[in-house]
Amino acid sequence: MTYREAIEYLHSLTDYEKQRIERYTPQTLDLSRVARLMTALGNPHRAYPAVHLAGTKGKGSTAAMVEAALRAAGYRTGFYTSPHLHTFRERIRIGPTLIRREEVVALTEELRPLIAQNAEVTTFEAITAMAFTYFARQRIDILVAEVGLGGRLDATNVLLPEVAVITSLSLDHTYLLGNTLAEIAAEKGGIIKPAVPVVSAPQQPEAIHVIEEIAHQRRAPLIEVGRDWSWQPGPFDLEGQSFTARRVKGGEDSLAGDYRIPLLGRYQLENATTALAALQALQERGFTLPRPAVAEGLRTVEWPARMEILQRDPPVLVDCAHNPYSAQNLRTALEEWFPGRRWVMIFGASADKDIAGILRALLPIVDYLIVTRSEHPRAAAPIALADIAASVGHGAEVAVNISRALRRALPALERDSGLLVTGSVFIAAEARAAWTEQNGGPVMDNDR
Repeated sequence: MTYREAIEYLHSLTDYEKQRIERYTPQTLDLSRVARLMTALGNPHRAYPAVHLAGTKGKGSTAAMVEAALRAAGYRTGFYTSPHLHTFRERIRIGPTLIRREEVVALTEELRPLIAQNAEVTTFEAITAMAFTYFARQRIDILVAEVGLGGRLDATNVLLPEVAVITSLSLDHTYLLGNTLAEIAAEKGGIIKPAVPVVSAPQQPEAIHVIEEIAHQRRAPLIEVGRDWSWQPGPFDLEGQSFTARRVKGGEDSLAGDYRIPLLGRYQLENATTALAALQALQERGFTLPRPAVAEGLRTVEWPARMEILQRDPPVLVDCAHNPYSAQNLRTALEEWFPGRRWVMIFGASADKDIAGILRALLPIVDYLIVTRSEHPRAAAPIALADIAASVGHGAEVAVNISRALRRALPALERDSGLLVTGSVFIAAEARAAWTEQNGGPVMDNDR
């Protein structure tokens, strides 16, 4: 089996990242399938402690900061995230090092007969089994893992973590997780385990009420950022931003102090403080996390395609905002970091998203809109995006792919404008790759 054949085999299973899942139920996402795979593999997920993260917005950034801080403190970290930007191998890392292609092939060949014995195993379930096995064999000290979808029924929920984290919740995947924040919180809160500390980012009242109730039922200590931890914004520039965090009540605050992160947007301070609260909880469970090491981890964290600046003058940015809440956060950040600037926007989105809501959030700062699509199977057709843009009062030019969109957008930039590419992680990834190629940079690693 070649690497490409291994990837094709994994995607030949039921792949809910590429085809829309119809039901978020135990009949569709059956944790017993994952449990059987783990048993056949020797229960690798029990070989190491873990931090488990769920949420609508910010879980990737928060996970990246937690992992970077643990690594800076000397721990050998496993890092499991999804989806990837450019290559499948980004999903499974030891520290900053991606799993090698040869290891993907070997693990796929090992899993294949086990999957054949477990009907209806999905792509994400197989990848999760692969990742957890790899981390055990690599003898990591601790795993930082994001859920794939929801939480309660997610394949990663076989973990019994040291700390669970729930980042900001908003309306997304409503056709699966529920039409209210309370319903979504119930699904995300499914990662809360009995007696295991859980850290929650600031939430709307109807969401935090559900999280509090689940934590109470499971006797899980709950640390709420905004109640138990606070932060104060500091100076910011195009290189990053500073802030001060402290624990208001509830226990030790050895990680309180001044920090700097390279991620832009004030919403990242909420994520950073949530990461600090999780790290403090780990420290209270016996992990050695000196504040200087934590500060170094946060200062050097890398998490691309989140208000990422590809060019300074005129500014060219990519961001993977994919729902109205994240789009509004992006707009607020752009208005703060680039006051008075108008934007040319290249936009592409998955067909199952609230496209009109995303556009309503961003269009007030946009002069010229180009709609396009990524190569992802669930991407909305550009002509459909143009129709939605018209329905919310803005004309749009259609481009068949991101490379043509960039070629049309760049000549339209003026002295007081900038270029923003957003709408999905897939469009952001393709923009990064196309931008690098058009500017003579190295070819980015991918799975082709």
